[in-house]
Amino acid sequence: MKAATWICFFAWTFAVYDFVLFGSLLPKLAEDHGWTESYSTGVNTWVTIGTAFVAFGVGPMVDKLGRRRGIVIAVIGAALMSALTAAAGWVVGVIAGVGVVILILVRSVAGLGYAEQAINATYLNEMFAHVYTTPAKARRRGLIYSVVQSGFSIGSVLAVGSIYLLFPIGGWALCFVVGAFPALFMVWAAKYLKESPQFTVRHEAKKLLQNGRSDEAHALVEAAGLDLKDQSAPLVSAFKRESLRSTVVLSLSFFLIWFGVLAFSILGTSVLNSADGKNIEFDGALQILIVSNFSAIAGYMFFGWLGDRIGRRNTIAIGWILCGACFTAMLLTPNSDYGLIVALYSLGLFLLSGPFAALLFFGGESFPVHVRATGNSIVAASGQLGAVVAGALITMTLAGGTGWTNTALMWGALPIFAAGVVILAARNVKPGEVRIF
Repeated sequence: MKAATWICFFAWTFAVYDFVLFGSLLPKLAEDHGWTESYSTGVNTWVTIGTAFVAFGVGPMVDKLGRRRGIVIAVIGAALMSALTAAAGWVVGVIAGVGVVILILVRSVAGLGYAEQAINATYLNEMFAHVYTTPAKARRRGLIYSVVQSGFSIGSVLAVGSIYLLFPIGGWALCFVVGAFPALFMVWAAKYLKESPQFTVRHEAKKLLQNGRSDEAHALVEAAGLDLKDQSAPLVSAFKRESLRSTVVLSLSFFLIWFGVLAFSILGTSVLNSADGKNIEFDGALQILIVSNFSAIAGYMFFGWLGDRIGRRNTIAIGWILCGACFTAMLLTPNSDYGLIVALYSLGLFLLSGPFAALLFFGGESFPVHVRATGNSIVAASGQLGAVVAGALITMTLAGGTGWTNTALMWGALPIFAAGVVILAARNVKPGEVRIF
């Protein structure tokens, strides 16, 4: 179990490395190819849409092929797409428009890396259910999973560090080529990953049913605490019975929270640095983001631990409602009060990022086995759609003459608060409850 946990941690860290790398290097690609800022933003928007479709499609694949194969495909696929990004970037320089389309397609497939978090949550949720079998042991699951999810911040730091070290040597292309090396790690690590018992049993039962051995199939799943009541395709089952509530509520909450992620995490330097924002010097804004990255890691640990005590649904709601209030206070704080702005911004990212560790594990608790990966992937994909919609609304609002302070309040702080309220409509799961089926 320890080996599987650490492999999932490194898999997510490497997947995030590539995911963050593209956004960080996009200005350099734009500079090399003579793109305007609006053109560059348009390319990123199309990539985000493509990522959403890939993330959406990964779930049914994992529910069919297995969690272990899903992790391997996601990490190796993202790593290979990193190398192909370098090639596609060169093609852009030769055949322009067609090359841009190829680049968008490559980066969309690289969305396998983003989708890896949903596979991790599904896989570890099922593996933990067979290891932490008592209520006392079950209350450790969220904290352990939060360590895996902290790979997001670590992967982000690695991406920025690699740019700092490699860009002066070989430019943006070398950074992407190095991003292919995690594929070698995954080829080695795959032999240490075991398929989850729940998937294995249900997969065997379905084969027995197909061979007309119905009694054996039902006896097998009943012995494992599973059932075969729903034989619908996972994508259909995600919108039926108890899964419908989880799919709608978690997806809507994830959709809304990505407004906040875009406004305060991805576009954080703009909010802090702009004259109509907090008007902080660029170097100061970067320092705040560095401090906030460490606060995000602490947030994962804290909310993973808290979810094990009071339940993940309630933990997420508390975190995001307080986060909305915190960022609202930060935006309304006078620009002259630098210390308070730093404190509120860091606390805001702590409250914004931390509940993600609880949310993704909560997704695994909210769906039955045969639809678990599909449900989690729908939720993850809704985040990327939220980023697209938020980006369009923020752009329109700024273009209409509204400053960054009011824009971030409308399309950042308020949606975060709404996400915290919406999650309360989800079915609550007691921290000590272990779901096998």
